[in-house]
Amino acid sequence: MYDSLNAFCTHSAARLQGAPGGQLAGLTFAAKDLFDIAGHVTGAGNPDWLALHAPASRTAPVVQRLVDGGANMIGKTHTDELSRGILGENAHYGTPINPKAPGRVPGGSSSGSAAAVAGGLVDFALGTDTGGSVRIPASFCGIYGIRPTHGRLSLEGVVGQAPSYDTVGWFARDADLLARIGEVLLGLDLRQAQRPRHVIVATDAFAIAETVTAAALAPAVERIRTAVGSEHRRVSVTVPLAGWFSHQRAIQGREAWDTFGEWIDRHNPRFAFDIADNFVRGRETPNAVLAAAREFRAARRAELMAMLDQETIFMLPTSPFPAPLRGQPRSAMWGQRTAISTLTTISGTLGAPQVSMPLALVGGLPVGLSILARPGGDDMLLAFARSLAAV
Repeated sequence: MYDSLNAFCTHSAARLQGAPGGQLAGLTFAAKDLFDIAGHVTGAGNPDWLALHAPASRTAPVVQRLVDGGANMIGKTHTDELSRGILGENAHYGTPINPKAPGRVPGGSSSGSAAAVAGGLVDFALGTDTGGSVRIPASFCGIYGIRPTHGRLSLEGVVGQAPSYDTVGWFARDADLLARIGEVLLGLDLRQAQRPRHVIVATDAFAIAETVTAAALAPAVERIRTAVGSEHRRVSVTVPLAGWFSHQRAIQGREAWDTFGEWIDRHNPRFAFDIADNFVRGRETPNAVLAAAREFRAARRAELMAMLDQETIFMLPTSPFPAPLRGQPRSAMWGQRTAISTLTTISGTLGAPQVSMPLALVGGLPVGLSILARPGGDDMLLAFARSLAAV
């Protein structure tokens, strides 16, 4: 296959033939290079990780489930180093091309998977989402993407980062296929899914988005509000969203250091500056800050679970703006990452499922609108996204 988008890893020729007659028969997919494929080394976006690890002894169960469902896996896709990025630029392997926004980043860390789907190289693709790594590429590349309920899918055979935030997610160009994949991976029958009866338009989340992004999403928001009873209110009435990100950064950063720190100390691997900076910040998180962050997370979950019943969903921008230009200075990117993460931390903090839908353009560039449910509401979100796309 000719990879015109630099979406696929060249170090692996992993291919898996789908079982005949399955629900996904005839479809092709790719897997982010964090998923183990038997007989192939998982590179995790870093050449030193690739060189220092042996081939996997077995295929990650989530990949195997798709293959057993009939889909053909045709390759492994690029990721930010050890999944520790949000824009999709990799100093070692280059930046996958965003086919819906040329000259701009694809979003990360599931950059190659999103680019491959958006560019039609595969029908769907697997990614992972810790702090937005499926949702942001979906928004930037103009495709559908889901972060499921935390813990809903096994991470066995997947290079993790921060266990209390890591999830397996996936991309598709249309909502029907996104839902079909969910039926296979999550064992759902979406014909039985609950329909939301109440939508909360998250005013504080829309306030974080750039004005033109919020305006571009407004018609889609209004259509959904018309179809479902709604109200406008903030995600949290007690703590501004701007205060949420620092707490997730503390937990995620420390957990990432706990995951990779011993390997980093032993091998002194090559990292891009911003990746190394993320690890150093995580290592230096004080224990008191970590404890406070965990208390904050527990309080927000209690607060939001009281608001989100089984028939209620949040609606919010997936990202605050369209895909930024490639190759910007590291210092310029810091503010962008903070704004992005202020939105993505909502479902991460709650452990909640979130679906990003490509429902608007800003100057010809895609931006996503997200729906978010209480933990366990994956089937409601997938079925609702499918019904919205059908009309």
